[in-house]
Amino acid sequence: MKYNSAFEIIGPVMVGPSSSHTAGAVRIGRLARAVLAEQPTHVRFELMGSFLATYRGHGTDVALLAGVLGMSTDDAQVPNALEVAKESGLVYEFAAANLGHYHPNTVRITLSGKSKTICMVASSLGGGKVEVQELDGLPVKFTGERSTFILYHVDEQGFLARMSRWLDERGINIARLSLERWQKGGDAITVCEVDTPVCARLTRDLFAAIPTLRDICIIDEL
Repeated sequence: MKYNSAFEIIGPVMVGPSSSHTAGAVRIGRLARAVLAEQPTHVRFELMGSFLATYRGHGTDVALLAGVLGMSTDDAQVPNALEVAKESGLVYEFAAANLGHYHPNTVRITLSGKSKTICMVASSLGGGKVEVQELDGLPVKFTGERSTFILYHVDEQGFLARMSRWLDERGINIARLSLERWQKGGDAITVCEVDTPVCARLTRDLFAAIPTLRDICIIDEL
């Protein structure tokens, strides 16, 4: 059997009883916070499958909150996430949901900050590995294992060509690229995972290169 990372053999460094239900849940929460890119004020977690069946016993509720609060899988404060959330003023709720034909360890997170709200569906696949399945209602795929650009933009001819050229000029290699849109010529989301670590200051250059961009989120490797 071929393994892609040590996580698939020995699991992640973590606080908690389960790599799937705890460590994976922390990483999902961290991804949601990274996409929001601001201090969260309210979060709703909708759980399905085994996440729903065992979330209290395996600490999935605590782990999801810990991730949204910015904690890592090995943070000693993970078990105290419920208390930390209350102290920080983060309002949270948990509910059951049927999210479709996804992995049983799947959650939909609706996360709000002062200026915006994002909705993300993600699955914990085992060994601390996770995958985002939807973002704001559109089907997307990214894992947080690579640096990732999330671009909110107008759907127009030539967008991907300009985006690819911009990355190539900076020596940034594309690992995975997808574009999804709500309607032709309307709003769209492009998700681009790259092999090279990137920094947030690149967003200014990208806005200048592609005027139809509405917003940019850059996620470092989590």
